[in-house]
Amino acid sequence: MEISRRSALRAGVLVAGAGLLPATASARTATAAPAPAAPALAGAGMNRVDGWRKVSGTADYPNDVAEPGMAHAALACSTIASGRITGIDTSGAESAPGVLAVLTHLNAPKVQRPPGEPPAPLQGDVVDHHGHYLAVVVARTPQQAAEAASLIEVDYEVRSPVVAIDDPRAPRAPAGTGTTRGDVPGALADSAVRYDATFTTPANTHNPMGLFSAVAGWDGPRLTVHSNSQGPSAMQESLAAAFELPAADVTVVAPFVGGGFGSALRTWPHVQLAALAAREVGLPVRLVLTRPQMFTGVGHRTGTVQRLRIGMDRDGTLRAIEHRSTQTAAVDDDNVDPVTSGTAVRYACANVATHDEQVRLTIPGPCSMRAPGEAQGNFALESAIDELSYQVGIDPIELRLRNFAATDQESGLPWSSNALRECYRRGAELFGWSRRPAQPRSLREGDELVGYGVATASFPFFGLPCEASVAVLADGTAVVRSSTAEIGTGSRTVITQLAAQRLGLEVGSVGFEIGDSRLPTAPLAGGSGLTGSLGAAVDAAVLRLWQGFLDLVADDPAAPLRGARVDQLAATGGRLHLVDDPATGETYAAMLARHGRGDLAADGAFDSSSHDVNGLSRAGAFGAQFVEVRVDADLGAVRVARIVSAIDGGRILNEKTARSQIIGGAVGGIGMALFEDTATDPGTGRITNATFADYLIPVNGDVPDHQVAFVGTPDRFNPVGVKGVGEVGLTGLPPAIANAIHHATGKRLRSLPMTLDQLL
Repeated sequence: MEISRRSALRAGVLVAGAGLLPATASARTATAAPAPAAPALAGAGMNRVDGWRKVSGTADYPNDVAEPGMAHAALACSTIASGRITGIDTSGAESAPGVLAVLTHLNAPKVQRPPGEPPAPLQGDVVDHHGHYLAVVVARTPQQAAEAASLIEVDYEVRSPVVAIDDPRAPRAPAGTGTTRGDVPGALADSAVRYDATFTTPANTHNPMGLFSAVAGWDGPRLTVHSNSQGPSAMQESLAAAFELPAADVTVVAPFVGGGFGSALRTWPHVQLAALAAREVGLPVRLVLTRPQMFTGVGHRTGTVQRLRIGMDRDGTLRAIEHRSTQTAAVDDDNVDPVTSGTAVRYACANVATHDEQVRLTIPGPCSMRAPGEAQGNFALESAIDELSYQVGIDPIELRLRNFAATDQESGLPWSSNALRECYRRGAELFGWSRRPAQPRSLREGDELVGYGVATASFPFFGLPCEASVAVLADGTAVVRSSTAEIGTGSRTVITQLAAQRLGLEVGSVGFEIGDSRLPTAPLAGGSGLTGSLGAAVDAAVLRLWQGFLDLVADDPAAPLRGARVDQLAATGGRLHLVDDPATGETYAAMLARHGRGDLAADGAFDSSSHDVNGLSRAGAFGAQFVEVRVDADLGAVRVARIVSAIDGGRILNEKTARSQIIGGAVGGIGMALFEDTATDPGTGRITNATFADYLIPVNGDVPDHQVAFVGTPDRFNPVGVKGVGEVGLTGLPPAIANAIHHATGKRLRSLPMTLDQLL
């Protein structure tokens, strides 16, 4: 989706690591430290600036919103996975107590389908998955709405569902991704060592703790929606397209979102239904999904079947890689996970072919889930590299180092930064890799087999145009504004830190207004790209703000900075001053007061596509992840005992929140490797484990100590020097666990989740 924006501004370069903040128990009392003598990679950790609101219950999440006179909506969902509605009786629902309206495909107004979004709801009689929305009921209370929705009776023309990825009835088509270079068939034929294996990964469901909801209300032609969104600006444009409104007539508010993991990147049909219902009854309407509806209504990670063929010399040199993937897709949807794209650039190899294919099934629509595509594809690739290390008798780390890609294998350009070699070295040192015996099943403690595994972690660059504004108020405090969302990654904190450092203010003197589409346009909070884009936009706004202060005092004989240039300035202690003469300067408050101004503001923007990288390839994050597992020799139960992650994430603005991101990603990786499987009944198409009681996810006892080390240098691609670490911490865990299980047991598992029955 294209995001409207003002023309991008060339952002100024931040001194990497300058003005980093000390650890503190309270974000309100944190103070800015002076710039260090030399650039630093990681900023000292500090508590989240919004932490106190979250733990005190004063943070307003979407389903906390209550409007005067608000009505409530509930959904009636299909009990078949494929077919057509031949009759629908809503009389029982319409006569139920408290009911205000019932909308079905027979009476719902026309809603357009925005580009890149799921099909619009209630626009026809076709049912294409179990849980498909058939009706929305509006009533005075949520209980009345739910009861009335259960009274709707539906007749179907039932077709046999197609839910298995290997079902020959399912349509298949290229996914539009893939690459080919060199002569793969020839290189495979000439290779001394040949590898051919198939890997499978199931659908995973995001499962944030908070149920998704939407509160919608109309003021004449203007629509306001409070909803779980990882991009209020994107949801604004989507709803405007759906209801054929000017974007300015739609407001999306989401200052606190809760978990998303990618499920809140799209504008799902329940949001449109809340808006439809509100317009129908002339009241604000709240619609909250149930937990089973969260399994069918807000996406899931695609399932895959992947075939890897690899050719290698006896000395470990890669000669050829062919990676083909089939991924699940809904009958009518646009989601694509780039499953094999990482394989094209992960290792130095002249002959590579990758191909992604989609198979259309009668299932709910998938969507991006933390590390989309990379998580599934890296499991196959890094398991295969580990397996080959045994075949050629080379240590798994040494084999990876011999095939290290010093340049982008697609473009041939050097990376903007790449500390993967250092990740291997530092991670191995912290983990104690040198103590690992090469022979599988050679370590045992009591009844447990012990295994060590390693895998490369990576996530590619992602960035979209971004805008921000920065204002200094009369009292010398500042406010940063952007429509971006905070999904628990710490964006509100690190951008506040960054703005405070650049403005020379204490963190407690900088406010950050986010989560409202009326604020400057920001991209989706996903793809590990928000901090780089938003940080650069804030930096550009600060530079324009400084120029605004210079313009303000340009004709002021009493101004110490009269005639100065922006590139001569620095800011500390709430004042602008000359870099070479810190005594020459003035506080923001003094300049505003002398000129009768209550505030001064400036806008900034950053567009990664127009940012000059001087012949470099834009690098994403890299890492090496090490895992120790314990496997019960008799029962086959697997326990992850220890994790070490060495991560190249560019400049780390806040080591505490960044470390939390790596740990959180690893928890998702443990779930993907050992627990998570969204199970669908082949006869009915119903998800059979659509509750927290039945869908297995890691709990505290499944998550071990995790040591995180950040290495590398600030990246040269964006002015802030960051890469983003939201997803890289997940990508190496499933293969590292699989590799450790093989080292412990001698058994190679190529299907996720890896359960004890596979080890008995």
